[in-house]
Amino acid sequence: MNKLRTIPSVDQILQDKAVKRMITQYGRSLTTEAIRTALEKIRSEIKSQNISPSYSHIIDQIKNQLLTWTTPTLVPVINATGVVLHTNLGRAPMSKNSIKAIQEVAMGYSNLEFNLEKGNRGSRLVHAEAILCRLTNSQAALVVNNNASAVLLILTALARRKSVVIARSQLVEIGGGFRVPDVMQQSGAHLLEIGTTNRVHLSDYEQALHEKPAIVLHAHRSNFTISGFTSEPELKEIVELAHSEGIPVVDDLGSGSLLHTEKFGLAHEPMVQESLQAGVDLVCFSGDKLLGGPQAGIIIGKKELVDRIKKHPLARAVRADKLALAGLSATLLHYLMGEAELEVPVWRMISMPISQIKKRVKTWQMDFGWGEIIPGKSTVGGGSLPGEILPSYLLAISVKNPQSVLKQLRSVTPPIIARIEDDKVVFDPRTILIDQEEDFKRGLKKVLGSYLN
Repeated sequence: MNKLRTIPSVDQILQDKAVKRMITQYGRSLTTEAIRTALEKIRSEIKSQNISPSYSHIIDQIKNQLLTWTTPTLVPVINATGVVLHTNLGRAPMSKNSIKAIQEVAMGYSNLEFNLEKGNRGSRLVHAEAILCRLTNSQAALVVNNNASAVLLILTALARRKSVVIARSQLVEIGGGFRVPDVMQQSGAHLLEIGTTNRVHLSDYEQALHEKPAIVLHAHRSNFTISGFTSEPELKEIVELAHSEGIPVVDDLGSGSLLHTEKFGLAHEPMVQESLQAGVDLVCFSGDKLLGGPQAGIIIGKKELVDRIKKHPLARAVRADKLALAGLSATLLHYLMGEAELEVPVWRMISMPISQIKKRVKTWQMDFGWGEIIPGKSTVGGGSLPGEILPSYLLAISVKNPQSVLKQLRSVTPPIIARIEDDKVVFDPRTILIDQEEDFKRGLKKVLGSYLN
């Protein structure tokens, strides 16, 4: 018998009760397409494997196809790694106020480009600018979609077909293959490299300024350190020298902290305010790193330069959307009101007392009835404070195949992302949000219960 003839038609399958429920859930058009796709796969299986699929198998194939097409690829996860700004896990979780602000703007219309006072067209560029200027004491500000865009826009607007001075020690590459020299070249600016990888002197800058460059670019090495036989002039010295020749200085801080990191037992991370106090003309930094807000690139500094940048055609291509502007504004308000340590999740995690961490692990251990409490280390991550660690306590689980356990943990809902240390699966409470704790415990019991009970 020809097994292909046993396959029901699309019309026959559409009359099935289970399929009718799928039509109600997914729509007739998508369900029909799923039926055709599933039947094509089954025909291929019959030809290659000479099998006789059951009718229930066909229905399951259709259901699985619909799930594959409609299941979101971007989902919330539980970060149990101890890396606060985990680039692969979306970097900074936002405050409740920031999320609320985004939700309110997203649910309806807004005055994104409408002047409520005058009743006519306004500019989206004003949103967040007043708060940024008040926070940092800068003359003007501009928000774009990320810090790479900020650097590209600044160089394109101010230095296209002109020279830009930068130290070789600052020609860095960050995550995703983003390289400062590549972005500089993309902008149309010409690199004027000075110094060596490990040593740059003020005299190198002085010599380069004879070439009459458009700007001097200072880039913070946010994701690595250079140690040993090194030297580099202070930012203030570079600014004073550049200004004596009438050349503006741009400081790309990358992460861009507004708080003193030493307060939390960490090394000093250059602050936005410090760059401005050093006399820098423009500072750019990220919104979703140590600031703790949505993805954004922030440019602050001299009004004359920011206004020139705002008018450049590229500014429209890299502008921030209404959701980013709403979330960023709400995040900045936490700093303005002096409540960032309490309300911004990034700083709550960084400042979490070691006693509180140990208490959470002990509670888990008592609840599960298994696991070992061991001292551990958390990191800031996200290209911030390289090599810096925060003391922590971990829940450690000994299993025969740690990699298999990690894989199973990633399959629960929501997925749990953990790490392996000394052949044990470990979980760091510092980065597990309080609101996710019940889901975390439920997922852990589901996966590890069969291993340990």
